[in-house]
Amino acid sequence: MTTELTDAALIEKSLGAPEVFTEVFARHADQVHRYLARRAGQDTAEDLVSDTFLTAFEQRHRFSAERSPTGALPWLLGIATTLLRGHGRAEARRWKALTRTPPDLGLAEPSPADLVAERVDAGAVVRSIARALSVMPDGDRDALLLYAWADLKYEEIAATLEIPVGTVRSRIHRARAQLRAAIMTTTSEGWSAR
Repeated sequence: MTTELTDAALIEKSLGAPEVFTEVFARHADQVHRYLARRAGQDTAEDLVSDTFLTAFEQRHRFSAERSPTGALPWLLGIATTLLRGHGRAEARRWKALTRTPPDLGLAEPSPADLVAERVDAGAVVRSIARALSVMPDGDRDALLLYAWADLKYEEIAATLEIPVGTVRSRIHRARAQLRAAIMTTTSEGWSAR
């Protein structure tokens, strides 16, 4: 049964029996979609998931189990991240738009004043984070979001982005510092205004 095979074995088998590649899609499409939807929005994510798996299928002969020992997900997210770079301007516009738009926090219409204040504070923090992400270098943002939204380990991010693990660590450290500074600035401004 194909569900017992590793991703590497499935990809290898798909070279002779292309229909086997559908199992790779079944295993990883949801995670790839979630990552892309967070980065590019739902509408764009649908197209990018299709493009990601089409590219993966066409390049399956290049898959290396040594470079992706944990399975195909880092390889697929690497393809998705590369495709996202083609949509980079749209993503930057989305982050900038989010800085101007109050977020939908899923809260019911608040009646107590405390809930209103919390929502305003949370909206300011979200806009601040979005602003920081919009000006962050692509490599730093890619590493951070692969870590935070795709739940990849540093080694998997390194394989995904084809960079050394030390570079992943420094990029994530730098990105976290930028986000922390943005949040601290926003919260300190909020508290000083009260």
